[in-house]
Amino acid sequence: MSTTSVSVAAPVASRDVAGNWPWIGTIALLVAAVGAAFFLSGYHLFQLTLVVVYGLAIMGLAIVTGFNGQISLGHGAFYAIGAYTTAILMAQYDVPYWATLPASAIVCAAAGFLIGLPALRLGGLYLALTTFALAVAMPQILKHKWLEDWTGGVQGLVIDKPDAPFGLPLTGDQWLYLFTLAVGALMYLLAWNLLRGRIGRGMRAIRDQPTAAEAMGINLALFKTRTFAVSAMFTGVAGSLGAIAIQFVAPDSFGVFVSIHLFVGLVVGGVASIAGTIFGAIFIEFVPNLAGEISKAAPDAIYGVILIAVMFLMPSGAAGFLSGLLRRLFRRPGRIVSDS
Repeated sequence: MSTTSVSVAAPVASRDVAGNWPWIGTIALLVAAVGAAFFLSGYHLFQLTLVVVYGLAIMGLAIVTGFNGQISLGHGAFYAIGAYTTAILMAQYDVPYWATLPASAIVCAAAGFLIGLPALRLGGLYLALTTFALAVAMPQILKHKWLEDWTGGVQGLVIDKPDAPFGLPLTGDQWLYLFTLAVGALMYLLAWNLLRGRIGRGMRAIRDQPTAAEAMGINLALFKTRTFAVSAMFTGVAGSLGAIAIQFVAPDSFGVFVSIHLFVGLVVGGVASIAGTIFGAIFIEFVPNLAGEISKAAPDAIYGVILIAVMFLMPSGAAGFLSGLLRRLFRRPGRIVSDS
């Protein structure tokens, strides 16, 4: 007489792999990213450095927009503040490049708090328009005669690329990439802990059910303002790293299109996704160059077509699309076997 049993090993194993794939993917990505420093040319390392920079900037925008539900179209202003903080400290006061990062974080967090205090009492499109006005005004503010002794006015500031310390056998491009990668990894770890903890749950509660969140004792205005400050801090640190990588800052480099590009990266990667910020950064760094190679006569048109296609094919963003693909991949029924 034979009995039939269903093997559940395959589904259990599939669930284990599906649950662990973010960690597996993160470790593999870090190993590949570090290894790239020793195999790629200086120009390609510069591009990857900017990917990390843009990823951090988009992370700042994701915190306030994706996780807290406040639409901001002005985060390019905080990117500019961070870049100029680093440039001024390095060019005018000979501060080491690494020491400018905490200074930039403090300055941008304070600026975000002060700007967010009145702005976040607004909501929806009103907040979006307010932050958009900030992005439009920022280049003119940086050119103002009261600030030009610090900012260099329309001429901007030039800073030196840091060399590898302690006699390490690394080129300037290699060291800057690895330094940016290390800072980026620490900031991403900070964001992951923040968003998965009590504060992150409070952000999502305000985003999804603000009335219920307030009834549970959350001070909406204060919580939103603090979130805006943390968001500005992330984007400001990204601006500092970007200034060190590019070695030059000027007011016209921080026009309103910086904010728009960051918003595009946020939507392409996934509005409320930590991993999606990397996909968004890759998009805004490489796709414009790809569009220019496809058509030198109308690169913006090609860029628009690619953007529309991405939104049509991946409406939940690249991270959501990849997550859904992996879930489908590991959902396999168990095999039926006969035991005699």
